[in-house]
Amino acid sequence: MDIPTLKQQLKTASTAQVYLVLGTQSELQNEARQAFLTLIPEEERVMNVASFDLEETPLATALADAKAAPFFGERRLVFLQKPSFLTGSTSRGSLKQDPALLQDYLAHPELNTTLVLLAPYEKLDGRKAVTKALKKVAVEVSAAPLAERQARLAIEQRAQVQGFHFESGAMDELVKRTNADYGQMMNYLSSLLLYAHDEEVITKAAVAGLVPQSLDENVFDLVQAVLQRRQGQAMDLYQQLIAAQQQPLQINAVLVSQFRLLIQVKILAQRGLSESTITKQLKVHPYRVKLALQTVRQYQLAALFKAQMGLVTTEQQLKSTTRDPELLFQMFLLQFSRQAQ
Repeated sequence: MDIPTLKQQLKTASTAQVYLVLGTQSELQNEARQAFLTLIPEEERVMNVASFDLEETPLATALADAKAAPFFGERRLVFLQKPSFLTGSTSRGSLKQDPALLQDYLAHPELNTTLVLLAPYEKLDGRKAVTKALKKVAVEVSAAPLAERQARLAIEQRAQVQGFHFESGAMDELVKRTNADYGQMMNYLSSLLLYAHDEEVITKAAVAGLVPQSLDENVFDLVQAVLQRRQGQAMDLYQQLIAAQQQPLQINAVLVSQFRLLIQVKILAQRGLSESTITKQLKVHPYRVKLALQTVRQYQLAALFKAQMGLVTTEQQLKSTTRDPELLFQMFLLQFSRQAQ
């Protein structure tokens, strides 16, 4: 189930004894945690809510707490954070756990305890016996990154609840500047609501003024200028990045990464893979794949390879010579433009 469904269920239906919140979106993980906290009256939380980081705390200690009776209350709530022993690999330096302890608990869950595993991972290792046992018992809640459409809807609903709405183009600008990352969108929403307090309308100008473009977004504009052989605009964008204290090597590295993504998306699209399948294979945010697909339809694979190789050469020159980075980038633009003709 998703987070809105979880919130509704916790209000209206009987509570399960074990939950698994699985996914890498930290904002959704936090929203799930806050939803579970509503199960325990605020005055009881000191005694009846516990949280354990399983990369630092023995599983035996955490489960012993889960088996304890509620203290002057009807229910205990126990969070097990970062259960990396359920994945294919564990974090370096993390505590080694005995999975059999969790299997034993799952066979006989404590009736008066709600046990919540907060697993900030893309997936668990389904081959492990403990994972199979968990999947049978636990109610799974998704904290996977939201697709662009879901992120838009969630942010719009959050604003509407507080009496605000986005003017035409404002949400598009927010999506563009955050790469449709739900966590980032939520981080900036409070500032946007505060700024729009009097009019209760979030404007495109407000988004542009309060939400800075990421390096990836600025570089995406630069990629478009390079591919369209708009040398003057490309140089202006490059100089703006330098003026914003971005290092030439970092700019070049992001450019190389962007062209690598375009090449990968182009190849997979030519093989007939869908947008969602490409996203899963490349393990990048769906919005980046969407933009990449829109871009690569206009260009041949050869042009993308030439641009990437030219930037790799530029990177080598940046590391091995003292020549001016802006001059090196200009030389790359000239050479790429000649090759693309």
